[in-house]
Amino acid sequence: MFSSSHPPANTLVLRDLRDRIARIGRSDTGREPGRSVGLGVPAIDQALPAGGLALGALHEAAGAGPDTEQAAAATLFVAGILARLSGPVLWVVQQADLFAPGLAAVGLHPQRLVFAEAGKNVLPVMEEGLRHTTLASVVGEFSGRLSLIASRRLQLAAEQGGVMAVLLRRSHVFDDPALNEPSSAMTRWRVGVLPSTGGLARARWRLDLTRCRGGETGSWIVEACDATGHLTLDAAFSDGSDQGVHRRAG
Repeated sequence: MFSSSHPPANTLVLRDLRDRIARIGRSDTGREPGRSVGLGVPAIDQALPAGGLALGALHEAAGAGPDTEQAAAATLFVAGILARLSGPVLWVVQQADLFAPGLAAVGLHPQRLVFAEAGKNVLPVMEEGLRHTTLASVVGEFSGRLSLIASRRLQLAAEQGGVMAVLLRRSHVFDDPALNEPSSAMTRWRVGVLPSTGGLARARWRLDLTRCRGGETGSWIVEACDATGHLTLDAAFSDGSDQGVHRRAG
């Protein structure tokens, strides 16, 4: 039987992450206690208790329908929001399958990104990242069951560091019950791709806000993020009404 003096893989990942974040240096992300980033669509922001997604909090996003496994639309949704924050973003992946030019297309440029390939260690790497206030946000791509304790740890780390935490949930099954289990996340989103109106029109998404602590849940049809990360309410709802869109207390 042989013993090894090599540290475990997750220790090496965390050590490398600390070194890379330290090289970023301190930057002013403009965060203030209780601050939020709006989605830029009044009909949606009014449903959120902070008028947008709270910084220093955990949020979840997942795809819907055929996109549940890849979560491509949910990834662009998150990237578009983070494009309107300042400062570097730590993006933690299970495997190297993220298409960075796609993030740039919605305003989140590669020079702002710190990537970490963490395998099964996504959650501890996220926790480590949330301790670094130089970061604007920490995003983690995660498949499988998320325990309530694990989500509480992320929420607490986000609160303590004032850094937004986002979990991108992925599953092989579009109606996976694990995506609806109790969580400490402030908000939970499902992003589904809708048929395009044709031509050069932007892609269309259905945004389902399925959990909103202290606010309202609801569904909206939007045009996908533009090159600056901004959403637009679909023309069918552009008269300012959200008739036919389900909303209830969260």
